[in-house]
Amino acid sequence: MKKKRYVQVGIGSRSRMFTRAITERYADRAELVGLCDVNMGRVELRRSDLLDAGYGDVPGYHADEFDRMIAEQKPDCVVVTTRDCDHDTYICRAMELGCDAITEKPMTTDEAKCQRILDTAERTGRDLRVTFNYRYSPTRTQVKELLMSGTIGKVLSVDFTWNLDTRHGADYYRRWHRNKANSGGLMVHKATHHFDLVNWWICSTPDTVTALGRLAFYTPDTADKLGFDRRTDRCHTCPHLADESCPFALDLSAKDFFRRCYLEQEQHDGYFRDRCVFGEDIDIEDSMNLAVRYRNGVHMSYCLNSFLPWEGYRIAFNGDRGRLEVQSIETVYISGDDSVPGETVEEKSYVRVFPHLADPYEVPLATAKGGHGGGDQRLLEDIFQPDPEGDRFRRAAGLADGAWSILTGVAANRSMAADGQAVRVNDLVSGLPEPDHTDMAD
Repeated sequence: MKKKRYVQVGIGSRSRMFTRAITERYADRAELVGLCDVNMGRVELRRSDLLDAGYGDVPGYHADEFDRMIAEQKPDCVVVTTRDCDHDTYICRAMELGCDAITEKPMTTDEAKCQRILDTAERTGRDLRVTFNYRYSPTRTQVKELLMSGTIGKVLSVDFTWNLDTRHGADYYRRWHRNKANSGGLMVHKATHHFDLVNWWICSTPDTVTALGRLAFYTPDTADKLGFDRRTDRCHTCPHLADESCPFALDLSAKDFFRRCYLEQEQHDGYFRDRCVFGEDIDIEDSMNLAVRYRNGVHMSYCLNSFLPWEGYRIAFNGDRGRLEVQSIETVYISGDDSVPGETVEEKSYVRVFPHLADPYEVPLATAKGGHGGGDQRLLEDIFQPDPEGDRFRRAAGLADGAWSILTGVAANRSMAADGQAVRVNDLVSGLPEPDHTDMAD
């Protein structure tokens, strides 16, 4: 079997999942032939780790040398795990240079960049894969199967609440995600997962979005009320870290990956991984509420808060034959801290069906170990070693899924900026392809 050649651009914490997949589990069919980042310290660190593991010497390139990397290494596919705002740059350039691309979610951060990707894919004919790992979690697939089988009949409305706690949720306010220009805010960076799930679950796409949001908790005023009056702009230099008085503090020197990948690489690009979560320059929301109308007539109410005591979600589908309720409590983590990200806490999670004119019942919960509810490993398998017989749940997500998922959040950002004015998704971009939902609603 001829190995498929991959390069990676963006060598942060999430990129490790793809590096390991290519160089370890799927090394019989995949080959890593290039690493690229704006921070050459991280590139050299990853190269050194691969050498120590016995993989071999993978060439490294600065981001300015992306075109040279493609010309020299001739990859089949580019894996994009950069900041969200840079996804479009590398996706489009990869396609223009004759490569397919795999990108972390979100596909991009705003409508202009989305349009650029749509136009480039149309012009070049290249493929894009968007890695929605949540689709592959057994619990989420179980929900899909229940809806497909008509358990509650035709879905009429959806009630959806997602909570991020003050460990995982706070981490978005330390990193580059804290600025909307980088991440699109949590309506794009985080909620694209959730909006994709709903699109996939109900076999439809958003028509109109109305939203309200604000920064209510991660503010200087909150820090003052909590008594953090000696804070600096980052944890590494903050006296509240030294005396352990701030529960939000992140010690980059305490974890091997944080120290090696970020603290010791600051000299190359000046990026601080441990900014104060109550910083004055934060411009993303931490409390958001949406109303979404879908093109098949379904209405959804959605709420996201990032400062709560527990992590996970509750969703209810209201159908013409009953109601399906799901609660999934997740383990909490900080990205890159080497704990398992978002694993389902089985004893606190459930799937329940409330039929019309009949007794409610609980469905045995489908779960799996591993990151994001067991979805990470199944996603990687579908990318690198897909089932030749296909997938009746259509979990693989492409260009259309990536575009429709972010555009709910992009429309929400526009609506929030306009004091809750309704925004039509079709007005944001042109030439939107339809997701492949065939057979799913039958």
